[in-house]
Amino acid sequence: MAMKNRGTVGIVGLGIMGGAFAESLLAAGWRVVGYDIDAKRCRALAGVEIATDVGELAAKATIIITSLPSPEALKKTVAAIVAARVTPRVIIEASTFSLDDKLAAERALGKGGHVMLDCPVSGTGSQAKVKDIVVYASGDAKAIGRLRPLFAGFARATHDLGTFGNGSRMKYVANLLVAINNVAAAEAMVLGMMAGLDAKTIHDMVTTGAGTSRVFELRAPMMVAGRYDDATMKVAIWQKDMQVIGEFAATLGVPTPLFAATRPVYAAAMATGHALHDTASVCAVLEKQAGLKRGKRKRRTRRAKAS
Repeated sequence: MAMKNRGTVGIVGLGIMGGAFAESLLAAGWRVVGYDIDAKRCRALAGVEIATDVGELAAKATIIITSLPSPEALKKTVAAIVAARVTPRVIIEASTFSLDDKLAAERALGKGGHVMLDCPVSGTGSQAKVKDIVVYASGDAKAIGRLRPLFAGFARATHDLGTFGNGSRMKYVANLLVAINNVAAAEAMVLGMMAGLDAKTIHDMVTTGAGTSRVFELRAPMMVAGRYDDATMKVAIWQKDMQVIGEFAATLGVPTPLFAATRPVYAAAMATGHALHDTASVCAVLEKQAGLKRGKRKRRTRRAKAS
């Protein structure tokens, strides 16, 4: 028996997150119209109707999700929606950008008669594939309420945080912890391996003890394998998030010593060929800095220490 069509949703940006949204919503019974400047991403999504441009997508979908890599992409997308001169649409902005960029987009869409919601999500690309993400929604409460069935199609929980922008504020807090926990996971893995412990053993023992974290459980398997090409969050995109969080904390005068300590590690990942790899690749950075070669444990003897 065919699943009842729940309605039409447009998705602009079919990358790691946007592509996962599309697949989940299709499975949940939504008609999905998508657009991405990368034709390969469009071809990879069976069942998604691909629009030729944002204007065509806006004409077909009264609800639009944007999942974009940069503020410039958001600005162009907003301009295209406004230029399409369609009846009022609800735009769910799910990316991580500065408040200034989000507010500028909201104002521009508002002048065109549209409603924009600030709805960044917490979770990795691999979590998004199995709907294990959380939506931090903010903005028009009535619109958020009406859209809960849609959010349920690609997320395990949606929280209405009130005033527009609070979703982003909450995302900055969450991502600050992700930045720290990811590097902490890599640091622990390298310490254990340098001590002669097997990488898989380190993973298994940490996840059963008090030192585990959700980030460790998601990223440590990649660190164990030493493979980072199947990215759930690319280092290059993460650098954008890091800058947004750092600037936000600075405007509030909040000291972030642990977050600040992670920034050179991510910068080193960018500089050593990991830009398109998963952020778990910071483990490879720390391995190199420690002089660790997999399969060869490195111990300092008492004699060496004494000399």
